[in-house]
Amino acid sequence: MKKIFALTVAFIAGIAMTASAGSIAPGQMTKCNDAKSITLENPGPANDASGKDGYSVNDRGGANVAIWKSSNFTTTPVTLGPNDNSDSVNGSDGGRTGLPQRGGMGKHKITLTSQNNFSRGDSIGDISGLVKITNTGQNPVTVTCN
Repeated sequence: MKKIFALTVAFIAGIAMTASAGSIAPGQMTKCNDAKSITLENPGPANDASGKDGYSVNDRGGANVAIWKSSNFTTTPVTLGPNDNSDSVNGSDGGRTGLPQRGGMGKHKITLTSQNNFSRGDSIGDISGLVKITNTGQNPVTVTCN
């Protein structure tokens, strides 16, 4: 009887840790099977710098996910950082370097699109088969399988 109870509890906990496509909280996972595209979106909560000495308590509002693909059994990390600024500093040098200004704000949304006739299965573009997305960050992520 104890084994049945333990198995039931483990099954319910496993279901609780797995979400369907939609918003996944930190630590949760969702799956897409044979999707034509997968969209990952971070609503972009504001940077909460209320931690000790003004440090961020919510990873600057960014989101981190790990994407596992059954097509080649690889895991790829993806970060969405809508509050992160990656502007190059050469815009403020008065043009002395001669380099164009590059960069900009991070992205809050990306879409992975299935690609036909893939010659190398190690690319993130190969989303055929089962794809598992796990939220490894501190903020929720919305996943849409199309």
